[in-house]
Amino acid sequence: MSQPLSNLFLSIGKPVKDEYGRPIGRIISFGTNATGKFENAYIETSEGRFTKQPMESLTFNGAEITLISRIKSKAAVFCDQIPFIWRKDQALKDLTDKKKIAPELYQELHTNFSAVLGQLRKDAQILQDDVLQGITRCEEELRELSYSVLHLELQHEIGKINDDQYRASFSALQETIKRASTEKADFEAVKSKLANVLLGDAPKAYEPKLPEQKSRVFIETAPQPTELPEPPVVVYVKEVGKAGI
Repeated sequence: MSQPLSNLFLSIGKPVKDEYGRPIGRIISFGTNATGKFENAYIETSEGRFTKQPMESLTFNGAEITLISRIKSKAAVFCDQIPFIWRKDQALKDLTDKKKIAPELYQELHTNFSAVLGQLRKDAQILQDDVLQGITRCEEELRELSYSVLHLELQHEIGKINDDQYRASFSALQETIKRASTEKADFEAVKSKLANVLLGDAPKAYEPKLPEQKSRVFIETAPQPTELPEPPVVVYVKEVGKAGI
């Protein structure tokens, strides 16, 4: 948000677009907390409805106000937080192995980290469903746009529309196709990042030896991030009979 906060009220009435240049609506008002900090922006959409957006989802660059994709901003948070907490849990285990912290303290913190990771993974999986819906929507839009181009070409070919009409419509369609293609590519990139982080966020479960208790070690083999130590590999050998291939 490059514009000074004191000037944000000057944005009231200004148009808002999404990252791809599509019109969203216009700023109607801002919501602030008790200390005067801006928290939300109220937007009247092009359909005449009202929506409330967090300030983190908006960028202000002079007269240009852009609404950042909710899916992209949430995915960025998950892709940052999940590996970070995973590494903290791994570092906690290492400190326990080196006997630098008490087993009881490890167990308490490990339980907290596991709970946070579990919730983040659930939220990220829900976001994945939204991403898939976004990809499907873009694919349907691109399919309809291709039919629109086809009909435009046919109408121009048989003389139903003149050259000026054809060029104006063709240019508008190409711009719309470009926006939809870019959005679809962004969704695909988010899908890939979320898949990678969900596959690589599960550390091996570990329980240190507690006083007056038998030690128990649970080993969970799960894909790990490339920067972290690889999990143990278990190879299963199946005996093949004479008829096996």
